[in-house]
Amino acid sequence: MVLGSMAPRRRWLLLGLTALAAVALIAAGTVVITRLTGDSRPGGAPLAGSPTPTPIPTPTPSPSGPPPGADITGPLNLLLVGVDTRVSVPGWEPHGDAVLVLHVPKGLGQAYLFSLPRDLLVDIPAFPKADYKGGKTKLTHAMSFGSRVPGKPKQPSTAQGYELLRSTVSGYTGLRIDAGAVLTFNGFDRLVNALGGVDIYVDQRVASLHRRPDGKYRQSAPGGYTGPQQVYEKGNQHLNGWQALDYARQRYITGGDYARQRHQQQLVKALTRKILDEGLARQPERVDQVVAALGDTLVYVGGRRIVDIAYALSGVPENRFTLVGLPGSGVGKGSAYRGEQLTSDGRKFLTELRAGRADAYLAAHPALVVKN
Repeated sequence: MVLGSMAPRRRWLLLGLTALAAVALIAAGTVVITRLTGDSRPGGAPLAGSPTPTPIPTPTPSPSGPPPGADITGPLNLLLVGVDTRVSVPGWEPHGDAVLVLHVPKGLGQAYLFSLPRDLLVDIPAFPKADYKGGKTKLTHAMSFGSRVPGKPKQPSTAQGYELLRSTVSGYTGLRIDAGAVLTFNGFDRLVNALGGVDIYVDQRVASLHRRPDGKYRQSAPGGYTGPQQVYEKGNQHLNGWQALDYARQRYITGGDYARQRHQQQLVKALTRKILDEGLARQPERVDQVVAALGDTLVYVGGRRIVDIAYALSGVPENRFTLVGLPGSGVGKGSAYRGEQLTSDGRKFLTELRAGRADAYLAAHPALVVKN
């Protein structure tokens, strides 16, 4: 199948599925598929901060030849990461604040999106590139430990940090990670604004720790922040960029980090719905605006081009995309908090996912399926 024969809705659906959780790849994938890059180097698109290549047309498959990604039959796993906004501070090591995995089983007929807690206690393997010896600690630290470049203490590498995070997630889940993306929170803010905001059902009242109602940051004070708070009331809401980012970042709420994971997944799905409903594939100028808004806030890392993955996912039906919330609990001795661990139900889901029995397991454990 060549790109021109895809229905616009299906084309945007496959793009959304290609990088639904990072959202960034919705835009980046559109650029690759609709306008550019035949670059086959491992890593795909350029790393953040590197020169942007001159766009070149995507080659149209020969009528007698297979389309891009025709050899990809699954299973396929994408790692999607949101990093702390302070990566703009010189020398600041990126932390994996939002870690999501998109799993597409063999046959590519359905997809599952789940989050891993940022504070999940995991075994982080040794990583010689960063002189890291390995250890058991919180998942969020894998990216920061891996980002350290020996001899360059003020120049951490986000792509290198992703490499260690990818190995850590693969070791914990038992899933081979095929490709992924890292998006800074500033990039997420820009993306939502470029799309004109997003409509979402807020499933619980959320008071912002960080922002005032006018969008400005609250004043720092001993033990936290002070001043009026932005509040997201339960119900249908239209959020702009800073509001969407702020809402998705809050974890000092009922449900803690698990509620935050759920809100991130719901927000990603809402963004994809907006892309589908507005038919943005028929508006090239809007696509250009979205991509330009991302700038160097996106890092794509993968052995295959986004165009290959997108073609491979072209058959995933919209109603076969499932959001999964993995329950967990705190780990520690007395009042000493060490991190999080998944419950037996959460760990068992990963086992059943690898075995191809996720649907049956979710049918028996419907509470794991995230609504909205």
